Amino acid sequence: MCDPFGRSDPDSVIGYGDENVHEHNYIFFFDQEPIHLNYHMATFEKVRANNGDLHWKNDQKIGAICTSERDSDNVDALCARFGWKSHYYFFHGWAALDWYRGYDKTFLIQPIDQRRPTKTFIAPNRIIAGERQHRLEMLYWIFRLGMTDNHISCPETCPAENISIHDAIAPLKSKYPDIEQVFAAQQLPINFAGETDHPMHSCWLSLFDQCADSMLYLVTETVATGRRHHITEKTFKPIAMGMPFVLVGTRGSLKYLRSYGFKTFGSFWDESYDDIEDDTKRIEAVARTLKQLEELGPEYRNAIFHSASDVVKHNWNHFYNGGFEEILWAELKAMLNDIESNS
Repeated sequence: MCDPFGRSDPDSVIGYGDENVHEHNYIFFFDQEPIHLNYHMATFEKVRANNGDLHWKNDQKIGAICTSERDSDNVDALCARFGWKSHYYFFHGWAALDWYRGYDKTFLIQPIDQRRPTKTFIAPNRIIAGERQHRLEMLYWIFRLGMTDNHISCPETCPAENISIHDAIAPLKSKYPDIEQVFAAQQLPINFAGETDHPMHSCWLSLFDQCADSMLYLVTETVATGRRHHITEKTFKPIAMGMPFVLVGTRGSLKYLRSYGFKTFGSFWDESYDDIEDDTKRIEAVARTLKQLEELGPEYRNAIFHSASDVVKHNWNHFYNGGFEEILWAELKAMLNDIESNS
């Protein structure tokens, strides 16, 4: 596995057990981070090198990888290259249940029926460079379509990559010729009230006032490109906060979430973006959906918000009252049985 949490470089790879015990197989748990073959191949090569002297079984070395990506081209490519078998479970579902436990017993979250949001959406943005450029694309559309009168954050320098936002948008110029002018017109950084330097909030809930004042939560997931399903704790923030949401993720992310018993909001606004194969067009479609809601005005948006409350409450109850956890347990047990039968 990789240790500590969040690292995925070759030096983070560790193993457990007595070095004098000769194992005959191995499983690499790469279940925290999404797989980026251009970044992580050295990590996978190290795992194979570390286990190069394992016993042979039926003329093959026995290796496997356990990920939090489902239906993934990247996982398929790794298994083809290294002869691994793949296993999957929803790691970030478990993480969200752990990190956001107990908030349902507090008074931090305003009851849904008491809210009268004045803004269309809240859109936190922290890491915007590297493999997170889809967040810059989403911000481009927010700025270009004049939706800045919402609860938005945007750093001037990516806190993880230490790259200026103006350098980070450079690779997007061929796709969006006016992106430099659009970003230059903004006064950056954009911070939430009381915040500076865009602090990391992954493992707890926050921004309670801004969320209560927003019709929906714009989730910009960790990955939003390619064929794979990989959503994280970010998608569960609006669920735990009792909010509707729009999701910037890979194609089929809403369908993937519904497979775990949650409901989404296609009865209240257009969710056809989830079916768009082209990543760029899908992000633009999300922006157009937000713009349509923005143009409705506050009274109509409030009516939609309260009409969606049954879906919001279903998701909240499913998350906090055991339904989601029951599905995760069944999935985890099935995965462990599959590992045992292939050992």
